[in-house]
Amino acid sequence: MAKPGRLGVGIIGAGKVGAVLGAALRAAEHAVVGVSAVSEASRERAETLLPGVPILEVQDVVERAELVLLAVPDDALPGLVDGLAKLGAWQPGQLVAHTSGRFGVGVLHPVRAAGAVPLALHPAMTFTGMSLDLTRLLDCTFGVTADAPMLPIAQALVVEMGAEPVAIAEADRTLYHAALAHGSNHLVTLVAQASQLLREVGVESPERMLGPLLRATLENALASGESALTGPVARGDVGTVSAHAEALREFDAGGHGDVLEAYLAMARATALRAEGRGLLKPDQLKGLHEALDPKED
Repeated sequence: MAKPGRLGVGIIGAGKVGAVLGAALRAAEHAVVGVSAVSEASRERAETLLPGVPILEVQDVVERAELVLLAVPDDALPGLVDGLAKLGAWQPGQLVAHTSGRFGVGVLHPVRAAGAVPLALHPAMTFTGMSLDLTRLLDCTFGVTADAPMLPIAQALVVEMGAEPVAIAEADRTLYHAALAHGSNHLVTLVAQASQLLREVGVESPERMLGPLLRATLENALASGESALTGPVARGDVGTVSAHAEALREFDAGGHGDVLEAYLAMARATALRAEGRGLLKPDQLKGLHEALDPKED
């Protein structure tokens, strides 16, 4: 027998996020009544993580569901919501949640106009689209936005998936998402650039060299904040920073292209933060700014 309050859930988009969250809701004993999946990869993901759930057209999924989970790319969300509204698909009392980090509930205005309940449930996690993501949800937080009376519903859904809800104001959604993208997406670029440099100097397995260093750095930064800051910029070691910049300028000149710009930008930001913590003397800061100014060819 189903628990009280169990919902019929429809998943729009069986990408890495939608299929996993659908599986998490199913594990909480909600009934996944349908899923839309266009690509072959999405269909395979739906069959793996949501076995037995019918793969349906989008409008059919919405028609069957008490809770509709919209797990589509940010840029596709407004058009999807509006298009379904024009078809008269949204139902009074229906819960409609999207997983976009950028948007709050404003993008779901057509849902609200139809008498349905808009929710924004964004998992602050990188997904693989595999079952191991279900375990990772246990350490995950969701940025949750909803009208005040409906916020407990949004929070309860997140808790049922095993994660922790954190309320984000509608006006703060873009800055919230920028923070996550800056920390996560740019970390991948940073690691790729560092790995590229190490391969250039003959290190065959840069991940083995970087792994312990980066894990310790991340753990220290999360535990201690900026007091964990170290390295030549924070020490005001102008000669080393200048040598780095010159070496990277030569490296990029060989056709690599993007490492110097990233290093200079992050080193400038690090210098400003080190100054704010009182780690740099005025002459050190001045020397760093000079070392980090791009030199014209």
